[in-house]
Amino acid sequence: MKKLALFVVAALLAQYAWQNSGFDKRTSIAQVDSDGAALSTQFERRHSNEQVRGQGEVLKILADDIDGSRHQRFILRLDTGQTLLIAHNIDLAPPIPSLSSGDLVEFFGEYEWNSKGGVVHWTHHDPRGAHVDGWLKHDGKTYK
Repeated sequence: MKKLALFVVAALLAQYAWQNSGFDKRTSIAQVDSDGAALSTQFERRHSNEQVRGQGEVLKILADDIDGSRHQRFILRLDTGQTLLIAHNIDLAPPIPSLSSGDLVEFFGEYEWNSKGGVVHWTHHDPRGAHVDGWLKHDGKTYK
């Protein structure tokens, strides 16, 4: 009987920890990757809703998206050659002020597949606490 009670308590504690872990239940806790290989796999398999980490060189800076929530947008080229659109919500996090083509940017956010290489968003904190916080790093500073 004591073993059953301990098991039930342990299961309840594990469930509580998971529910309060900060991960959105719709988001897989998948690949955290620094060399781009996981992103290439996500792209090839057309996966979305995956937390990813990596870095790339700024290929092109796009105009900010100002429809709805405002987003700073730029395209990175990963070491694998894959391109990736970064959509950084500047209503929830500060923009990178001095971004230039050729700069290196690290990222941690949610990957969404598209035919051009994909998009990473959720590169900011979640004010509701329902989604894992993301970030961007540029020139030694973190933007979240």
